[in-house]
Amino acid sequence: MTPTALDALGTQIDEVFFLIGVAILLIETAEVLFKGEHKGRTLAEMAVSASTQIPYLVFEVLILTGGYAIFYILAEVAQPWQIPLTWRGIALAVVAADLTYYWEHRIAHEVRLLWTQHAVHHSSRDYNIITGIRFGPLEGVWSLIAHIPLVCLGFSPEMIFFGIITVLAYQTWIHTEVIGRLGWFDRVMNSPANHRVHHGCDDKYIDRNYGGITVIWDQLFGTYQAEEETPRYGLKRDFDSRNPVVVWFSELPGLWRDMRHASTWDEAWRYMMRPPGWRPPSADGRE
Repeated sequence: MTPTALDALGTQIDEVFFLIGVAILLIETAEVLFKGEHKGRTLAEMAVSASTQIPYLVFEVLILTGGYAIFYILAEVAQPWQIPLTWRGIALAVVAADLTYYWEHRIAHEVRLLWTQHAVHHSSRDYNIITGIRFGPLEGVWSLIAHIPLVCLGFSPEMIFFGIITVLAYQTWIHTEVIGRLGWFDRVMNSPANHRVHHGCDDKYIDRNYGGITVIWDQLFGTYQAEEETPRYGLKRDFDSRNPVVVWFSELPGLWRDMRHASTWDEAWRYMMRPPGWRPPSADGRE
C-alpha cells in the first residue's frame, strides 16, 4: 500500500457513505414534502444546517489546510518510529482514530469553550441527514489538536488522515429517523438509534454515546445509553432559531456574558474550561 493508494481508498470510502447519505436524504425529503406536518419549518431547519458549512469551509480552506502541515513536520522531527503502511497498520490507524474521536467528542461536551463550537451540531430541534453537516466554524481546530498524539504513536500523516476520513464518513448515515433500531448491531456499532440518543436533550440522554464508528468505547468508559423512547432533540436550554448567524454563534454570547461578569480572572478561566452550566459558588444570588 502506498500513500497515494491509501488516499484514493479514503476518497472511495467517503464517496460510498456520501451516496448512502444522498439516498437517505431523498427519502427524508419525500417524507417532509408529502407527509410532513411542519414542512416549512423542517425545510428551513435543513437549510440552516447546510448554511453552517459556509463559515466552516471558509476556515478549513483558509486556515486549517495549512495547519495540518504540522503532522508532516512532527513526523519528520519528533516521531520515534513509524508504523508500517500495511493493511494491519491501516486497521490499527482506524481503531486509534475512532478512540481519539471518542475523547475528542467527549471533551468537546465537557469543556465549555469547545462546546461553543460543538453546540452548533446539537442545536437543531429536528434530526435528519443534513444535521450531520451542521458544524461550528472552528470545530476543526480542536480535531486537529486532538489527533496530534497519533503522530507520536508512530502513525504517518496519511494513515491519520485516512482514519479521520473513515470515522467521519461512517457517521454520515446515522443522522436519521428513517432507520429504526437494529438489535445486536446497536450494542456494538454506532447506529441511528445510538446517535439519536446522543442528540437527545432529555436528562437520561444528555452526554451519552460519543462514539464514532463503534459504541464499545462508550461501554468501556460508562457513557453508553440505549435508545428507549424517542428523544427530544436540540440543546437543553430553550434554543430554536433558524437565523443562520444566530445558529453559527449560538453559545458565544452566553460565554462572553459569564466571563464579563466573573469576579476574578481564575473564575473567568473556569467558565471557559469547566463544563457547560458550571457556576461558581459566588454566582449564587448574582444578578
